[in-house]
Amino acid sequence: MNIKDIADKYVMQTYSRFQAIFTKGKDVYLFDEKEKKYLDFTAGIAVNALGYGNKAVINAINTQTEKLLHVSNLYYTEPMALLAKKLVEKSCFDKVFFANSGAEANEAAFKLARKYGHLKKNGASKIISMKNSFHGRTMATVTLTGQAKYQNGFGPMMNDILYAEFNNIDSIKNLIDENVCAIFIEPVQGEGGLLPADKTFMEELKKLCTRNNILLIFDEVQTGIGRRGKLFCYENFDIEPDILTLAKGLGGGLPIGAALAKEEIAQCFSKGDHASTFGGNPIACACANAVLDEIENKDILKNVKENGKYLIKKLKEINCPNIKNIRGLGLMIGVEFDFEINSIIQKCLDKGLLIIGAGKNVIRFVPPLIINKKEIDEGIEILKNCLPQG
Repeated sequence: MNIKDIADKYVMQTYSRFQAIFTKGKDVYLFDEKEKKYLDFTAGIAVNALGYGNKAVINAINTQTEKLLHVSNLYYTEPMALLAKKLVEKSCFDKVFFANSGAEANEAAFKLARKYGHLKKNGASKIISMKNSFHGRTMATVTLTGQAKYQNGFGPMMNDILYAEFNNIDSIKNLIDENVCAIFIEPVQGEGGLLPADKTFMEELKKLCTRNNILLIFDEVQTGIGRRGKLFCYENFDIEPDILTLAKGLGGGLPIGAALAKEEIAQCFSKGDHASTFGGNPIACACANAVLDEIENKDILKNVKENGKYLIKKLKEINCPNIKNIRGLGLMIGVEFDFEINSIIQKCLDKGLLIIGAGKNVIRFVPPLIINKKEIDEGIEILKNCLPQG
């Protein structure tokens, strides 16, 4: 049996996998078992921020592996403490909870918001989320996710979750009462089609939360760690959320998630209120420390801004009558078509370009943050050859 047959026989069928078996990577390229080379514009769904084979990351992982794999959160470790310090010093937050994924980070934020409502708002438990959002696959986060297709067959969903229209402040105001403890929002709706929040909307939302003693929670699982040109996407709006969640790019390829909170809110968690056996794992934290250091030391954010603009420019030069809209910032860009894009994704894969969708008719471009103009040109040329021409 080959690898595909083994996986299909023994792994639960929860993914529609592409017919590719990758064995190694280098910089922004992947290679399959036949040594075919692929330019990667997906970065493991916005995870591999520094691409493949980054020496600093590999050295950090290898060094920590030789020292210590795991001891649990019953004890202190240096990588975990130093990573928490870095995240706090680089953000507007005071405390960090470590988990293993974006869903777990959002689960922690969900529980912290409910505990805040219990302690600070007379037991308020309602949380407002956005229609068309995506926050994860646990029961709490799939309930927060404002798309029925992710909920079908898993009901009943959790109570006291309300859904408002994204970028519509009046829709949110209509749901506000004394029992609302938090509002959950993505700065950019990723799985919902790469739809960005308007700056004015976010400013009004922050004021609304402040007036009503409601926590504003930013899900930056995909937008955080430089993806939109700043280390944290909230910086693009000139406002500060009360809680922030991270994952994906934070570990550069290893599983790690984090929930960051202001001091007053973090104090609502007492010892024993929440936990994660593998959260803050020494290897994952050592890797994340290296990722953050590389982003700073190599001025990766400058590269994201410059080449994000360049990628948008090259996309706009494509002569395809089926393109309806091109939107994005940094290296998180969506191209909306007037047809379903699965066939385009497959054609690009066949020609050595990895792209993914965000909904049925939007192609999502989230390449490694280290991508350069030559590699962008290469990817655009492949894409053009797979699109209908005007």
